[in-house]
Amino acid sequence: MASYGNGQNGLELGIQKPAIGSNTVLELNISVASRCPRLELAMVVTRAAALLMALLSMSLMISAKQRGSFIIFGIQIPLYANWSFSDSLESLVGISAAAAAYSLAQLLLIAHKALKKVHVVPTRRYAWMLLAGDQVFAYAMMSGGSAAAAVANLNRTGIQHTALPNFCKPLPRFCDLSAASIACAFVSCSFLATSTIIDVIWLSNL
Repeated sequence: MASYGNGQNGLELGIQKPAIGSNTVLELNISVASRCPRLELAMVVTRAAALLMALLSMSLMISAKQRGSFIIFGIQIPLYANWSFSDSLESLVGISAAAAAYSLAQLLLIAHKALKKVHVVPTRRYAWMLLAGDQVFAYAMMSGGSAAAAVANLNRTGIQHTALPNFCKPLPRFCDLSAASIACAFVSCSFLATSTIIDVIWLSNL
């Protein structure tokens, strides 16, 4: 039995010699290791970052509440701003929670496979499933962030040709928390998009 190893590409070649007097032919066993530690590390980093940003986006938006008042036509009107008053902001909270749950589930699966010492992406079918899931949540975070950004911009600039003022002047904390939440949502979207690139690299290697 002779074996040759190549540490760069993980190729092992084994040749088994037949016993003397037997009619057994030479058997050639080739196994190619498909583990890519750098890609596995990149998967962990991007998904952990996406999870963190999604949780920050959700928590900051839920904290966006403030009371204030403004004067219009000489009348002081009390204000109360809450993220739950806007469908777009509510949608962003829900999408962020779903993206965080998805990223957490992927991290748990990676940890489970690492404990079992099996490949993180064993088949092309699994890689395609990862690619589809990452794309869905990346687009969802982009859509939710864009819709929330439109509402936040309207609150900051006010409505033209009307007496409605800039609501961020009497409600600065609400606007700042909303803006920070939206920024985190876009950052989470970028990490999910990076995960799709890693998925494509996995597909090319399988």
